[in-house]
Amino acid sequence: MTLSFRVLARDGDARTATLTTPHGEVATPTFMPVGTQGSVKTLTPSEVASTGARIVLGNTYHLWLRPGAELVAELGGLHAFTRWEGPMLTDSGGYQAFSLAQRCTLSEAGFSFRSHLDGKLCELTPEEAMRIQQLLGADIAMQLDVCPPGQSDRAALESACAITTRWARRCLDAHDSTTQALFGIVQGGTDVSLRLAHADELAAMPFDGLALGGFSVGEPIEHMHDVLAKVAPRLDPARPRYLMGVGTPGDLLRAIASGVDMFDCVLPTRNARNGQALTRAGKIVIKHARYARDEKVLDPGCGCATCLGGYSRAYLRHLFLAGEILVLRLLTLHNLHLYGELVAGARRAIARGHYAEYQQKWCDQRDDNGNLT
Repeated sequence: MTLSFRVLARDGDARTATLTTPHGEVATPTFMPVGTQGSVKTLTPSEVASTGARIVLGNTYHLWLRPGAELVAELGGLHAFTRWEGPMLTDSGGYQAFSLAQRCTLSEAGFSFRSHLDGKLCELTPEEAMRIQQLLGADIAMQLDVCPPGQSDRAALESACAITTRWARRCLDAHDSTTQALFGIVQGGTDVSLRLAHADELAAMPFDGLALGGFSVGEPIEHMHDVLAKVAPRLDPARPRYLMGVGTPGDLLRAIASGVDMFDCVLPTRNARNGQALTRAGKIVIKHARYARDEKVLDPGCGCATCLGGYSRAYLRHLFLAGEILVLRLLTLHNLHLYGELVAGARRAIARGHYAEYQQKWCDQRDDNGNLT
């Protein structure tokens, strides 16, 4: 078994479905917390699950360089190694090779770069990306792609699409797992015609799902929203649709309305480590002096362990200023729970045919700057 996908209900372009993998079912729309090094930072797997998350993401680039895909495989694969029992997805590693590594060069063969850890020369080709991800053993692997910067000109976007298409064929040829699904990645920047053309090319290939890559990489956010509304509903409706690396709660709500099923982003966990709590009423920067005597929890209507535990804003501020690790855990639990509640509520609203009202209710609770986050 690799993967099955069954749409249960639609409300406009929004939809709710069941994604079935060898490690269990995932109700969509779903948000995948990012476990870059095989860990969602500061939390145990059971704590991650308590936020409503049912699938997590691991990063191929980082796990390849340390501790090594062979070692992970020797120790039972990524599930056994990390003790996460639910479904997992690994990205291809291409974006990190391009953005993090030293002296990275792109060629038809793949990415050549120096490791940011020890300067070792590495080659990440479509074939190597498949080999690594099969060793890691996640339920879903991603093809190697080229992600151009947000302000790239049309020639650069066309080149990225063309190389990604050629690499897609090589990934499919190299991927021979009978238990791991493989997704293709649609590129094209904010050019709708390129996006649609590239989506058609990849839809003709036997991928188990299709992802939208190359968003939230420097383009104006309103351009991303506009393109998503025109492109996401046109992706093959029989396969899961995955928006990579996006984003704020408001971004998720708009993308769900356009028919996107799966999301990942470091924002809720990274912001937590920077002392920011995301609430329905807006963003709380916990170090601000206004919270020094604030006895309220982060969000009185929240069901996360942090809010139900009664931890006050004043206490959380004290912990953050004192450099205590506990505050990073408490804020991460809260932020991921907010994302879990957002997608769970979206699933219920779609099933009842009330998604537009649900989206508007969340948007009505924004702060004075119009930001949900």
